Amino acid sequence: MPDKQDKILALAKRKGILRVKDVRAAHIHPEYLRRLCEKGTLIRVGRGLYMPADAQPTANVSLAQAARRVPHGIVCLLSALRFHEIGTANPFEVWIALARDVRRPQVEYPPLRTMRFSGKALTEGVERHRIEGVRVTVYNPAKTVADCFKYRNKIGLDVAIEALRDCLRSRKCTRDQLWQYAKVCRVTEVMRPYLEAVS
Repeated sequence: MPDKQDKILALAKRKGILRVKDVRAAHIHPEYLRRLCEKGTLIRVGRGLYMPADAQPTANVSLAQAARRVPHGIVCLLSALRFHEIGTANPFEVWIALARDVRRPQVEYPPLRTMRFSGKALTEGVERHRIEGVRVTVYNPAKTVADCFKYRNKIGLDVAIEALRDCLRSRKCTRDQLWQYAKVCRVTEVMRPYLEAVS
């Protein structure tokens, strides 16, 4: 029935990225998704994820896909650097922060790198953005830089230093903001010499 297909297309436009469970929640059989893909009005962008064919996906489409799969995750570290256009990191995985007590998501696509945060390190410095019509939570630039120093053994100290320098030079944050999040992440002693070295 065309009205069901119209309903799916309207839902896809409203949500940006549509999941199979969104269609089921609207009491429509997922078979209509396949038919709309065959017609060329919907495109499959990942397993169980669909977008309107006339949508213009941005470079951050994988962040939107991850947010639809793991709505309680927060984009962090290398993916947050890429989102804020800080440094040169270009991860193939979407890095997301999860609370320590949250079960690890079983997601095939997009590839995820999950990190465990707790307390203020989890809740402070969170921004909300709309990407492809999807609400995505991302750590702000200063918090992301502090996180990079905290997880320097996982991502490399060189990445953290580059992020700090680039963040200050491009005025994406202030020294005071960096210091504030260095305290939250408990990396003041690690960051201090690099902050002092950047003029």
